[in-house]
Amino acid sequence: MTSDASGIRKFLVCVDDTPECRVALRFACRRAKKTGGGVTLLRVIEPADFQHWVAVEDLMREEARDAAEALLQELAAGVNEWADLMPELVVREGPKRDSVLTLIEEDPAIRILVLGAASGPEGPGPLVNALASQMAGTMRVPVTIVPGTLSNVQIDELT
Repeated sequence: MTSDASGIRKFLVCVDDTPECRVALRFACRRAKKTGGGVTLLRVIEPADFQHWVAVEDLMREEARDAAEALLQELAAGVNEWADLMPELVVREGPKRDSVLTLIEEDPAIRILVLGAASGPEGPGPLVNALASQMAGTMRVPVTIVPGTLSNVQIDELT
C-alpha cells in the first residue's frame, strides 16, 4: 500500500442529510482528532434518469450539485467545531457504492471508511449493506459502522 506524502490518515465519511450520517461524521471527527488524522467528506449525486429530457436532466444535475455543495459546507463547519479540522470536500456523480470504492482506490491516504447505520425497520441502509457485508472482504480499508442511535455523549465516550 502506498502512503500519502503528508502522512495523514484520512477517515472517509459518505454524507447525506440523514441523522445517522451526522452520527458517523461526529465519530470520524473525534477519532481523527485523537489520532492526528484528517476527514474527507464525500457527497454522491446519483444520476437521474431523464435521458429524453436533456434540459430537465441538466437542471436537476445543477440543482443537485448546488445542494451537495451546501450540505458539504454545513457539515464542514461541524467538522471544524468537533475536531478543529478543515475537511476535504468531494462531490462525485454516479452510483454511491461505486463512487465510494473509486475514491478509496484513488486516495491512498484514506485508511478508514466510516458509515452510519440507520435504526429503522428497513435495515442499516443500502450502502452499509453493500460495503460492510457484501464487499467487506475485498476492500483495502476497514469499515467502521456507527449505530445511528448513538448520542453525542456516547460517541465522545467511545472515541
